[in-house]
Amino acid sequence: MNLVMVEQFLNTLDERTFSRHGENHFAADELTSVDALAAWLEAHGLPSPELSDSSLATALTLRAALREVVAGDAPTVGLLGFPLRMAPDESGELRLVADSGVAGLDVIIETVAVAVASGRWSRLKLCASTDCHWAFYDTSRSGGGRWCSMEVCGNRHKTRTYRRRRAE
Repeated sequence: MNLVMVEQFLNTLDERTFSRHGENHFAADELTSVDALAAWLEAHGLPSPELSDSSLATALTLRAALREVVAGDAPTVGLLGFPLRMAPDESGELRLVADSGVAGLDVIIETVAVAVASGRWSRLKLCASTDCHWAFYDTSRSGGGRWCSMEVCGNRHKTRTYRRRRAE
């Protein structure tokens, strides 16, 4: 699995509150019930057997921890509540295995661990715009991208900065 699914999981919490071309974005949370979690996991091809309120709480805790880490508000060790172990796969090779109690979330945790180990994790970011915070994978050459979309959030920031300078 790649980080796209982790990005999509992070974006189940949509904090965007801006207007663009007359379209208003309102903050929303896709994971508001056990059924919503089951639907999200199923839509992404992840296992979702026997989910409960505890499963939903685990999903929300994982999402919050990942968003804090991606935002730089917490070190990666903030994910210590989601332990990993080494176990052999079908071919006898060792691989990382998570055991959060929710099989679909384990795939996300394992993907994050592999991304951290490979160095790709640092490319997953939250938009720097205060009225956005959309998760995105930074494809810039330098890895210094700040905006989910230069055409939207980056442009709005640069326009505000320009107008502020002109007003001074």
